[in-house]
Amino acid sequence: MSMLEDKVVIITGAGRGIGREFSLACAAEGAAVVVNDFGVSTDGTGPEGSPAEQVVEEIRAAGGRASPNHGNVAKYADALAMVEQAIATFGQLDGVVNNAGILRDRIFHKMTEDDWHSVIDVHLNGSFNVSRAAADHFRERETGAYVHMTSASGLVGNFGQANYSAAKLGICALSKSIALDMGRYNVRSNCIAPFAWTRMTNTIPARNEAEIARVRRLQNMTPDKIAPMAVYLLSDAAAEVNAQVFGVRFNEIFLMNQPRPVRSMHRAEGWTAASIAAHCIPALKQNFMGLERSPDVWCWDPV
Repeated sequence: MSMLEDKVVIITGAGRGIGREFSLACAAEGAAVVVNDFGVSTDGTGPEGSPAEQVVEEIRAAGGRASPNHGNVAKYADALAMVEQAIATFGQLDGVVNNAGILRDRIFHKMTEDDWHSVIDVHLNGSFNVSRAAADHFRERETGAYVHMTSASGLVGNFGQANYSAAKLGICALSKSIALDMGRYNVRSNCIAPFAWTRMTNTIPARNEAEIARVRRLQNMTPDKIAPMAVYLLSDAAAEVNAQVFGVRFNEIFLMNQPRPVRSMHRAEGWTAASIAAHCIPALKQNFMGLERSPDVWCWDPV
């Protein structure tokens, strides 16, 4: 039997790139797919065709089941409509993949309020909206799976992406909270940090030899390599996998750590600002996190 036989999933931002590959892979594994795509440019400002319909046509041509949706994940009413469409069209909902996203990259001192709110609205608020819209149905059926897309930009850091990084790290906390709150109903929530060359990563600058080499490495990482992990996390085979963050880079899969204490200092009489400066920080400093970026951590070619 296929991994997702008789399941119904919503995939947001599913008309292009990673979302498209998720849709095709889920359908190939037996799922009925609500293919959501708002159909706008990477910065969210203008319409760019009807990608949802194109993916639905591909799925149907291959003998699968799919339905297009053009809702805006940043609007809760649209998220509710996605869930209602899935149930009305296919009878139920078993999984949600929060993949929709836009970019407004700016160095922090040039980032506008609109740059900030637009990215947070789509990535973080959008993930909440669709997840919350599905939560009551999952709770009533006592089953369900969420897959949220995070990013190394949030987990590690990157230049010029304060809005995107904050949203993507926030998604990890959202996923963990969902896992804690809804685990009693057999609902799972996990994250994937994808490494793939798409129209979103096409904005990465290549101004010197090091950056050009990095872009060339990224171009080898096609979005279809991410899809198997999403299919697995949506499937019953992942019933015991909850509250985890995975990275997928070409043929590599990483289990990412989550913040935990790494060292402590105790002073029986308590601390003053002066004693913190004199004793605490010098002892802790060797364990400080550096100002690393994603390419500093993943400094080897994709395997």
